[in-house]
Amino acid sequence: MPEFKPDGREEQSDAGQGGGCVITKAHWMIHWMKKSLPDWMRARLSDAQRFLVLCVLAGFLCGLTAVAFHYSIHHLFDWLWEFASGQDPVWFCVVLVGAPTLAGLLVGLSVHYFAPDCAGSGIPQTKAAYYNKGGKISGRTGILRFVLGSLYVGLGNSLGREGPTVHVSAAISSRIGRWAFKDPARVQSMLPVGMAAGIAAAFNAPLSALTFVFEELLDNFSMKAIGGMVIAVVIAAAVSRTILGEDPVLMARIAEDYKTSAWMLVALPLGVAAGLIGHLFVTSTLNLRSWFKNRKTLPSWINPAAGGLSCGLLGLGAFYLTGNLGNAQNSVFSIGYQSLESAFEYKLSVGIIATLLIAKFLAVVINYASGGSGGLFSPTLFLGGMLGGLIGVGLADLQHLGEWIPAFPTDTKVIGGCVLLGMGAMFAAVVRCPFTSLIIIFEMTGNYSLILPLMAGNMLAWQIAKHLQPESIYNALLLQDGISLKKMPGYRGAKDYRKLPVQSIMTHEIFALESNESAYEALKRIAHENKKYHAYPVVDAEGELTGVLTKHEMEETSGDKTLGEICEGREVVSVTLDSSIRDAANRMIVRNFQQVPVVSQADEGKLLGWLTLNDIARQQNAAEG
Repeated sequence: MPEFKPDGREEQSDAGQGGGCVITKAHWMIHWMKKSLPDWMRARLSDAQRFLVLCVLAGFLCGLTAVAFHYSIHHLFDWLWEFASGQDPVWFCVVLVGAPTLAGLLVGLSVHYFAPDCAGSGIPQTKAAYYNKGGKISGRTGILRFVLGSLYVGLGNSLGREGPTVHVSAAISSRIGRWAFKDPARVQSMLPVGMAAGIAAAFNAPLSALTFVFEELLDNFSMKAIGGMVIAVVIAAAVSRTILGEDPVLMARIAEDYKTSAWMLVALPLGVAAGLIGHLFVTSTLNLRSWFKNRKTLPSWINPAAGGLSCGLLGLGAFYLTGNLGNAQNSVFSIGYQSLESAFEYKLSVGIIATLLIAKFLAVVINYASGGSGGLFSPTLFLGGMLGGLIGVGLADLQHLGEWIPAFPTDTKVIGGCVLLGMGAMFAAVVRCPFTSLIIIFEMTGNYSLILPLMAGNMLAWQIAKHLQPESIYNALLLQDGISLKKMPGYRGAKDYRKLPVQSIMTHEIFALESNESAYEALKRIAHENKKYHAYPVVDAEGELTGVLTKHEMEETSGDKTLGEICEGREVVSVTLDSSIRDAANRMIVRNFQQVPVVSQADEGKLLGWLTLNDIARQQNAAEG
């Protein structure tokens, strides 16, 4: 067992951060356990036994952290709303627009200067840490994520808390793993434990937590991984239920069972609508996020503030457009579960639901794309619930048709069923975890009678969204940030040659030669920087791609000829980011090239990456390994 060193680099980076925080208490507890545990007890615990004990500890700490995160957001937003409501109408508007803007500014400055991993939901960062960093997430990142997520969502921005809870919990579990194990595989295995515990405590849905980790992170149902995760999930959910109560966080429990009826066929058009709207949501978020990232007129730290301002204006507009009915004040702002619960109870009209659906959609897209700190689980469930509510209220308003059509529903409980079907279908379309989308609805409602329409709608929405956009939103976000997905299971094997884009396996860090260099100077720089490859891209003074040269060609060049002169008149064969791996491989083989530059589809001179046949072969071999 490694010795605790308060002056060590990793321990020092986690110390002295935010007094009273659950994560700080975690470090104190770990230190105390380490000093208090006698040597004979340490020696008698096998590696597997120590792992299970640490899963108990991780579940307990992650459960406490999830509860603390829930309370911090809930109480902060309640205080904000109460404070704004006590002001005159002008200052009411100023507060509700200014608070999200201020939160965005704080997040933007923090992410830009010292917390780069705290933008977005935290789930993409957790996946990248698991596959590319050996499961290592610093405790400092967890603390900052907790604080920034609480401020951003608690001050009214329209994102969720489940994704950040996963990131914070993964940081706790990762820190425990690095303290307890020297084996890198064991350290890595602690991260999904924290991820599952965080979801279980955040949603009070332990089964969904397990399926989500397998579907989103591990991509396989390994019995080897499930033991420790189950322990952590049970402990975390027990902590959450002890403090927050037995009921799910979203009070969508329906006492009555639904009998199989023809009205349940509404799940089919609802699944189609959720698939299309979910695709629109994902593409809108990615495209707007790309625009924010590439915009150079203003500093990047101002983007989340612009997102907060937009959210404030949209939320205020929805508040007045809906006539302050049905808890509309709490729907576009912050998490918004109150209006979702009102939709279950037939308290919202079609006009109110449509207004909330559109305003929330825009607010979430802008908040996330601009770099805010919050998740997508809650907003996705909200949007799906409002979509289902639109159809359910429409059916309820036409219930007089039941006098002539026996299969037509004659009571309003169909609304709650449609809301649930919409939630599940939208979750499947956006998050792309179809089994989780089924189970989470059961755990939220305690009702099994909607299993058939739920399965039909969810699978239909998932298939439509997957067909329109092969990449899931979390993987697409990582690709947009230039993070390699080579080690992820979903990018291994023959299926890469069908639809997956080359950006999933390309090299993002490129060693390029300059066109004004001579071959001698270029070879000298290659040797000095130890960048000995088969070929290199050549760029001009503006960074535009002008050609590709092999090392052998430069060695055979005589005189003071520049690389630009050597490349002059040559055809440049390249591929774009969204080219499929199969098409890129075929193109390289036909031309007898071992490598090609990856360029922007809009500008073929803009060099974005480098793809080799070795990259493609490595992914094929990874599946066999």
